[in-house]
Amino acid sequence: MTLRELPKEVLARGAIVYIRQSTGAQVQENLESQRRQYELVKLARRYGFHNVAVIDADLGRSASGAVDRPGFRDLVGRICEGGIGAVFCLEASRLARNGRDWHHLLELCGLVGAFVIDSDGVHNPAMPNDRLLLGLKGTMSEFELSLIRKRLVDAAVAKARRGELRIGVPVGYVWSRDDGLMVDPDRRIQDAIRSVFRLFERLGSATQVLRHMRREGLLFPRPADGRSLSKLAWRPPVYRNVIAVLQNPFYAGAYAYGKAKVQTALVDGSLRKFYGRGRPMEQWTVLKRDHHEAFIPWETFERNRARLSRNAFSQKAGTSKSARGGRGLLAGLLRCRRCGRMLAVAYTGHYAKARYACHRGRQMQGVDRCISFGASRPDIAIGAEILLVVEPLAVEAALVAEREAIAQTDDQRRALELERQQAEYDVTLAARRYERVDPENRLVATELEARWNAAMTRLKECEARLVARAESKPATIEREALLALARDLGAVWNSSSSDMRTKQRLTRTLIEEIVVDVDDDKREVSLVIHWRGGQHSEVRVRKPQPGEHLMKNPVEVDDVIRQMGARWSDEHIAATLNRMSSKTPFGHTWSAKRVGDYRRTKGIPGYESAIKDGTWLTMVEAAEKAGVSCHAIRVLIRKGILPAKQYVFDAPWQIRAVDLDRPEVQDALRGRRKRAGRPSRISRDDRTLKIPGT
Repeated sequence: MTLRELPKEVLARGAIVYIRQSTGAQVQENLESQRRQYELVKLARRYGFHNVAVIDADLGRSASGAVDRPGFRDLVGRICEGGIGAVFCLEASRLARNGRDWHHLLELCGLVGAFVIDSDGVHNPAMPNDRLLLGLKGTMSEFELSLIRKRLVDAAVAKARRGELRIGVPVGYVWSRDDGLMVDPDRRIQDAIRSVFRLFERLGSATQVLRHMRREGLLFPRPADGRSLSKLAWRPPVYRNVIAVLQNPFYAGAYAYGKAKVQTALVDGSLRKFYGRGRPMEQWTVLKRDHHEAFIPWETFERNRARLSRNAFSQKAGTSKSARGGRGLLAGLLRCRRCGRMLAVAYTGHYAKARYACHRGRQMQGVDRCISFGASRPDIAIGAEILLVVEPLAVEAALVAEREAIAQTDDQRRALELERQQAEYDVTLAARRYERVDPENRLVATELEARWNAAMTRLKECEARLVARAESKPATIEREALLALARDLGAVWNSSSSDMRTKQRLTRTLIEEIVVDVDDDKREVSLVIHWRGGQHSEVRVRKPQPGEHLMKNPVEVDDVIRQMGARWSDEHIAATLNRMSSKTPFGHTWSAKRVGDYRRTKGIPGYESAIKDGTWLTMVEAAEKAGVSCHAIRVLIRKGILPAKQYVFDAPWQIRAVDLDRPEVQDALRGRRKRAGRPSRISRDDRTLKIPGT
């Protein structure tokens, strides 16, 4: 091949060899193209260039204009400096496959007098004919790229519409050479996928599923290298593993293609493409249902998607908020009847009491808020309505809960058993590999022996966990106790151990929304319940007066304090209330200070020593006066011989002094002294009572 002679001033500047390949696969596999491009350095020296630079920073980068090319920017910068006499490339498509970059490069080369040299020869962009030829090459290269891309995309879409395009599949599925798409034959992987769906059906939250799996030590198959599914490793799950299983329609037997779109944006003066931007399901290119074997039905998949959408933190206007375990039972369900907006819940006061308020209009438009009321009374009223609805199905729900508890235990045991079987196979495989190696090859034998030992260690750990699971006594659920709770739902609902999140989930399962308004004249809160299924009912709750609250003591507590207040100290009264298992409205036990505070608030007179005028006696005082033991006085009271008063059960006895002088009492006391045979000692044994002085 005869080389064209270049001007001396061009040869004196220097040359650049630009090397590029479009994808990483081409860089690794198409080595002949790389070799031909690097050989352009020899061609440049044959032309007479002594200073030849190579730019290969764009290997694996497309020249379509949507990908940043640092090598091309470096090339343009060197040309603008005027130190480049020629640009060598294998063909025009290596420099650019879009008209903007190509013509911009030609214009710069023409301004500085740089030549463009490819496999067809030498081109001078400053010459009209050469510039026309180069322009045609660039246009043809751009058209060729568009045509190739269109053919490939159309062929892929056509194949995808038939469900035959072998796209990447999630964990749990594999492509078989003979059978096509099929469920992974590994039973342990199948069981891990199904356990995610079972737990979500029971717990209703992806986060709760993750926490349960972490707490129980359940493992999940994840890519060993973080990207490829060719090799899986069993590790503790992360949130994206759980959410990917629940949101992927592949597990519902649907073949999906075109779920993401390519978004183009202008960044730093150049176009950039961003991949992986999700599209709504309605805009997917292909969604072919009943394509392959499914883990769950399509209806279950749609129900799971709807539940995940409700659980999302950022909700659209007008939708209910998911159950998150706050103190407000109806948070996210109340809609204002006056403006139509959803009410918000706020926690105010020293004890962070829940309060519902419609203040969206105030935040958005500056208008006064519509209504506001405390959450305690409406929550109690709605809870009572829910119990009326749920009560007929309580026994059946209790039996279902028993079956789910048994199934959960079986799932955990089965997961451990499958893990043990996998460990056994790993031990057998490691042993076979070790036995086949030449013993003299110590470098390989030592490594295989270490792998064998590690596999046996994992097997022993699995067996130890199985033994621990078998020896541990699971929390047994007595059917009779469970049915007894089902018949007394009120006690379960009002129990302090009942989880608020569970109550909220039950409320949202039964109720679509509640339209609420406040009748200021009657001071009532009107709650119109929209039940799921189309039924409606109304509940009216009295709105308390300013300063009125629900933190009140029961009537029984008030009666005890009033009856005992003038005769007994606050310590005695507190001990009596505690023995009655009574609590303060805030759930605290009674103390002398709390009894005293209640007396002063209600104006109840307290215990004073001056009142002890000898008219009424305690058991100890009566025993001292009669010269017998407290046990003797207690026996006379139990037989009905000695009249005595006790305000409540286990409260101190009160005995009138004149009743000790009754003939029948004196006869009984005389008989007990005679049987004793010696002077009686007054017993101060109060071990049977916690109240001193009894």
